[in-house]
Amino acid sequence: MAVERPYRRGLIFGLTNPKGYPVALATFTALLAGSSNALDFHALPALLAVSFLGFLVADIILIGIIGASVVRRFYRRHELAIVRLSGVLFMGFAVQAVWHAAPGLLGLRKP
Repeated sequence: MAVERPYRRGLIFGLTNPKGYPVALATFTALLAGSSNALDFHALPALLAVSFLGFLVADIILIGIIGASVVRRFYRRHELAIVRLSGVLFMGFAVQAVWHAAPGLLGLRKP
């Protein structure tokens, strides 16, 4: 299966993926929590510029790795196994979340 304009399609998917924003916000907040008292409104432009630069560098690295012929060949050869393992991994995340939430949901956890 060939995807027409994969870069554009990936960019549109990434920008419209609603899960990405809360995850990015939570990660960003966790990284800055220790320095929160040093941040003020005047630092916002520099913080946004550095964050955007980091985003661009990370994307260039990711595109370089994914675009490498050895990675593409490996993925094509093992695509079904990779997709299945990814599914099992996400099911494991779900089981773990339910396992940790169940005591509170069932009223077994003491306040």
